[in-house]
Amino acid sequence: MIAAVDQPFAALAQALRDLDQDVDDAVRIDRIQALETLTSVVAAAQARETTAFVDSQRAAQRAAGVKAERVGRGIAGQVALARRISPHQASRYVGWAKILTTELPATNAALWAGATSQWRALIVARESVFLSRDHRAQLDAALAPSLAQLGDRQVEREAKKIGYRLDPEGFVSRLRHAENERHVSLRPAPDSMTRLSALLPLTQGVAALAALTRAADSARAAGDPRGKGQVMADTLVERVTGQSTARDVPLTVNLVMTDQSLLGFTDNQDEPATIVADGVAAEVVPAELARRAVADASGETTMLLRRLYASPATGELIAMDRASRFFSPAQREFLMLRDQTCRTPYCGAAIRHADHVHPTDAGGPTSITNGAGRCEACNHAKQAVGWAERLAPDGTLTTTTPTGHRYRSPTPRARTDIVTSPLEITIRHWLHAA
Repeated sequence: MIAAVDQPFAALAQALRDLDQDVDDAVRIDRIQALETLTSVVAAAQARETTAFVDSQRAAQRAAGVKAERVGRGIAGQVALARRISPHQASRYVGWAKILTTELPATNAALWAGATSQWRALIVARESVFLSRDHRAQLDAALAPSLAQLGDRQVEREAKKIGYRLDPEGFVSRLRHAENERHVSLRPAPDSMTRLSALLPLTQGVAALAALTRAADSARAAGDPRGKGQVMADTLVERVTGQSTARDVPLTVNLVMTDQSLLGFTDNQDEPATIVADGVAAEVVPAELARRAVADASGETTMLLRRLYASPATGELIAMDRASRFFSPAQREFLMLRDQTCRTPYCGAAIRHADHVHPTDAGGPTSITNGAGRCEACNHAKQAVGWAERLAPDGTLTTTTPTGHRYRSPTPRARTDIVTSPLEITIRHWLHAA
């Protein structure tokens, strides 16, 4: 069945690969425009299929006797796996696609016609979430004719304006709800940096930025050689942590690297290391930077040798079975260091739960061989009707969804072709000012 579904798409993909490249630039521009139109049509078709799938799955769950409060669990997770995106992205997409395909006919038609992009159509859906069905229809009729001429930010501004005019009270209520969703998050950035982001009410965000700007201007006026952005970043860290300088921040860091990378010998000395911290997604760092971090660590550094990936001959650590249904702190830390991020393919979120692959209520043991690091959303999704998982002896996790599709997630590990002895080194240290 799957092969039959793939045939027309495979033919289209082959036709695009075979496009004659011996053409002039005017033809190339025409093709770029045509491909953009095709991208919009594909997005419209994908939204339609997604909505139909969600409706069918919800109906199947209700027919199976799933409790009302649990109907819908695991559906967005299936869409996430199919689209190769995170469950969080899929959850938002599923909701917006439903609104787009069922309550925004003019915007949906513009997408089918290639007059707008998928993201702009989803912006309209997102900004109309708080409106009633009638008001949503009015927004759709008013905004859709202009979509072909508007950019992303213009679409967002116009949708907000129209939405506010239609339902001022609902708009304000939405803002109040948004304030309840304020939070702080951390994402990896290039060159071993991170992005610390805060979702704040408008006035608080502006006030925070103004305070940091004033601090930077004052420091620069007093002769501080750092750039304005550097002073603002350092001031943020100092004020949040209460330290006198940004570098003087106590922080426990798990630095996982191969012995050859640590010691800097053989041709494999440049194998990257990984920083793993509880509650934060793993980040890859160059071997040289990892060695420098070890060399620069203070005298309080403690080095622990730990067999994170046990030798098949001895089975060390793998034999950490427990009678309790709860993982011990040591087992939880092991899963965090081994898996680094949520084991669900394409998720990438920080590990929040130590999860039993084979559930304890079905006889699954509380052991490393039956454990996986999960984010909260994925742990709940896999408990829905029709989901199944299997952990192979080599650590590969296979997830089977209710539709019978299978997705594999190999265990992150040191490359066995580099490290003769599967030994990794965990270095914990306190970071202090030099």
